[in-house]
Amino acid sequence: MAGALDGVRIFDLTRILAGPSCTQMLGDLGADVIKIERPRAGDDTRKWGPPYIKDAGGNETTESAYYLSANRNKRSVTIDIAMPEGQALARRMIGQCDILVENFKTGDLKRYGLSYDDLKEQFPGLIYCSITGFGQTGPYAPYAGYDYLAQSMGGIMSLTGEPDGQPMKVGVGISDLMCGMYAGTAILAALRHRDRTGEGQWIDMALLDAQVAWLVNEAQNYLISGERPPRRGNGHPNIVPYQVFETADGHLVLACGNDRQFRELCDMAGEAHLADDPRFATNDARSRNREELIPLVADFMGDKTMQEWMEGLRARQVPCAPVNTVDQVFEDAQVKARGMKIEMPHPLAGAGAIPLVASPIKMSATPPEYRHAPPTLGQHTAEVLGELLEMGEGEIAALREDGVV
Repeated sequence: MAGALDGVRIFDLTRILAGPSCTQMLGDLGADVIKIERPRAGDDTRKWGPPYIKDAGGNETTESAYYLSANRNKRSVTIDIAMPEGQALARRMIGQCDILVENFKTGDLKRYGLSYDDLKEQFPGLIYCSITGFGQTGPYAPYAGYDYLAQSMGGIMSLTGEPDGQPMKVGVGISDLMCGMYAGTAILAALRHRDRTGEGQWIDMALLDAQVAWLVNEAQNYLISGERPPRRGNGHPNIVPYQVFETADGHLVLACGNDRQFRELCDMAGEAHLADDPRFATNDARSRNREELIPLVADFMGDKTMQEWMEGLRARQVPCAPVNTVDQVFEDAQVKARGMKIEMPHPLAGAGAIPLVASPIKMSATPPEYRHAPPTLGQHTAEVLGELLEMGEGEIAALREDGVV
């Protein structure tokens, strides 16, 4: 079955996480993603381990789990773009592509004649997406940017963690991932525009911009009130009770999103009077009086086991969920039913295949497909050069001999 983006080709000059997560998503949807890597080195994350794939003898290979997480449905081609011959080869390949995605530091690709300004006249239909820490403009544009810095500067760390504890980063590179998501959306919008007009364009994505954007309601709370939002630990800024509570045998997230749900909670707990108390009868009142309410809820939540609460609250349509560890996530019946773990053959895997996290996108006509496992370094160099540029074995061998590929 042809994917939604079948026939779209991407020249992928990204590495680490923000760019690769974006191009993996587009690859899952059918795009032909050609991952350009440095000869003999490749994407830095290939070596960001342990853990690594293990071979048939149980020995660690050089392919890290981190790299595997964001690089399926791509073909790896090695090109040294620091060499004039590599730059010329890259331009020939770009001429066969619809989209270029890169996450070099602002201005770096200008040195290699591969900036948007260098390419836009020769390739007017090219969609060129740059992903950087701080964007192409502004006082921080020259600085290198990383997920951790974006989380720090973009405000999310000031909102994450216990009220009396340190500011805390999110447990995964969420600024990278969200910037990749926004970039993917922008690329698809630009593709739609090009299909109508024939005109390509430059997309300027910044980790910091994306981080500020996904402060969402907390940013808007500040903009409306003028008051700096505090850290609330696991609490919600606008809904109460909406946080983690300790039960008799584990931790449970309780999410009472409306007054009926709160009343059902209180009734199950044998504390129906709390729902009639003017301090707690409405969400507005509960939010204003959270300091009095939360200890009362915490006290009765410890009276039952997690399973008792989950069965009773779900029967009453009160949202709740266990706090799963990562191993429990992949044993969860819903996660299994939704097919969120897949396996793909891999040449380095001793078991013959590697487990991967599936795409969360479900589509009735053009669902994601898993055509290529995350490639080994340069795995497809000869294949792609032959396919796109009609190069023969001798010409490719000469490029290898000269260190261009």
